[in-house]
Amino acid sequence: MELGINGKIALVTAASRGLGRGCAEQLAAEKCRVAICSRDEAAARQVAEEISDQSGSQVVGFGADVSKVEDITRLLEAVRQSLGDPEILVTNAGGPPPGTFASTALEQYEKALNLNLMSAVHLIHGVTPAMKTKGWGRIIAITSISVKQPIGNLLLSNMARAGLTGFLKTIASELAPAGITVNALLPGTHKTSRIDQLARHRADQENKTPEEIIRDMMSANPSNAIGDPSDFGAAAAFLASAQARYITGQNLLVDGGNYRGLL
Repeated sequence: MELGINGKIALVTAASRGLGRGCAEQLAAEKCRVAICSRDEAAARQVAEEISDQSGSQVVGFGADVSKVEDITRLLEAVRQSLGDPEILVTNAGGPPPGTFASTALEQYEKALNLNLMSAVHLIHGVTPAMKTKGWGRIIAITSISVKQPIGNLLLSNMARAGLTGFLKTIASELAPAGITVNALLPGTHKTSRIDQLARHRADQENKTPEEIIRDMMSANPSNAIGDPSDFGAAAAFLASAQARYITGQNLLVDGGNYRGLL
């Protein structure tokens, strides 16, 4: 299906690997002109080159730590200078450290909020003026299944992503008249470095190997599998499409059926 986004300018943050890279690859495959960023500028540039070679689309890599406002400001200006104003924004950031209420220090809370909530707020604030002028825009935030079903030992992530969900739902109504959709993608278990980190953490707690934890994750999923970032990226590309113009304010689970709730 032709998604109607050929030539659109897309920005995907934290996209040198994992779910962010999966989104960038699928948008580039749809012939978007894509900007990606990573804290490691060299890695971002290398991945951008790889995706460009694979897709034939223009892909540019930048260095940015999205937990820092000044980095976001520089990133958006660099993207405008290189490609133009983003018409599609995929906000993404690595998760904060695992922990419980008992094990989480107070100073960690603000860091988590800056990383997983305020980074998206600043990015969206930066791209919406140009989207409003054009009368078209797609904002897609990568959150987590935890906004539906909090995950044990992930207190900081549960908190920050739930707050982001409230923000997204609120602005979706405000931005809809301007032709801008706002949606969230909620990943379950996908084969990323984040899952490897969590598997190691659980393995230490449960006296198992990380490989055993990964197998436990697979068997607990109705699909008996761990998701692939390319499948997740395909969902992002659809939400960015012309056909998704009437979908906004939604939280789309991409989890292999792991979430059992009705709503």
